[in-house]
Amino acid sequence: MTPAPLPTLMLIPTGIGCDIGGYAGDALPSARLLAAASGCLITHPNVMNGAALYWSDPRIHYVEGFGLDRFAAGDWCLRPVRRQRIGLLLDAGIEAELAQRQIQAADGCRASLGLEIGPVATTDQPLQVSLERGASGASWGRLGQPDALLRAGERLKAAGATAIAVVARFPEDPESEELAAYRQGSGVDALAGAEAVISHLLVRHLQIPCAHAPALAPLPLDPQLDPRAAGEELGYTFLACVLVGLSRAPDLVAAGPNMAGDLSVDQLGAVVVPDGALGGEAVLACLERNVPLIAVENPSVLSVTAEALGLETPLLKANSYAEAAGLVLALREGLSPASLSRPLPALEQLS
Repeated sequence: MTPAPLPTLMLIPTGIGCDIGGYAGDALPSARLLAAASGCLITHPNVMNGAALYWSDPRIHYVEGFGLDRFAAGDWCLRPVRRQRIGLLLDAGIEAELAQRQIQAADGCRASLGLEIGPVATTDQPLQVSLERGASGASWGRLGQPDALLRAGERLKAAGATAIAVVARFPEDPESEELAAYRQGSGVDALAGAEAVISHLLVRHLQIPCAHAPALAPLPLDPQLDPRAAGEELGYTFLACVLVGLSRAPDLVAAGPNMAGDLSVDQLGAVVVPDGALGGEAVLACLERNVPLIAVENPSVLSVTAEALGLETPLLKANSYAEAAGLVLALREGLSPASLSRPLPALEQLS
């Protein structure tokens, strides 16, 4: 008999250069494996977005990072839906031809994938995205006109959109050393932190699913391209993966007397996170609730480990996502993870 699903939260923070999850959807294979092991995986766009590539799986719930934080804190629940009506929000700073490419990507998803998309709204001012880099090396960014973003989001929600895909014009420097390093597999995604700022603002303001795709000019061919960056080189837009992810993203509902089928943090059976990125709000909220934490070896520019935080809560450690999937499956089957290792610790004797 197949055991009941074990809702599992998979987090790979944005813009910190993880070996797995720091590129264009390169964490998707790991997410698919964890979804198979758990039967129910909750994760965020950074894990699932592969630019021109994507993977749809009914066992995977696509939830923006701010929504995940509120879910883990117990403020919001996730309500699975059959489909979302996705409003398309375009930055007024996007050039006309590049904006038309985004609309054509949306039309392609309507015609070929059957997604419900529309209406389209353009901000009343350019958003003026700027990119920053923290002392740790993690990327982040700023919006010069955040109110313009929120006004456009409000218009889309009022027009019937139940989720929003955002495309903002990002600054670019095709000759930069950072971009060259990223394309060759040794850098941090310089755009990811600013993307998170945009989606966080909208989700906090509107409480509906949102995700972001940057508008950029195509890059010249790089014969030395790292395979993890290849998904971002396949076309004029990164929008397709966002539209697919949002098409069945769960509704974000206030915690309280909830409907049958809603997912709450009390149902979580495990959290899977890089071992050097344990300081996020969702992780700490889950630790407070004694949700089993699986810390996976997945190097990044951060070193926020259990030791650095002084955590006394015991963690399950995994050398890979394949090993983490085995631990999730053990928890789902009701097996003690300690029973799978040797030597087997002696029983504790109470005095």
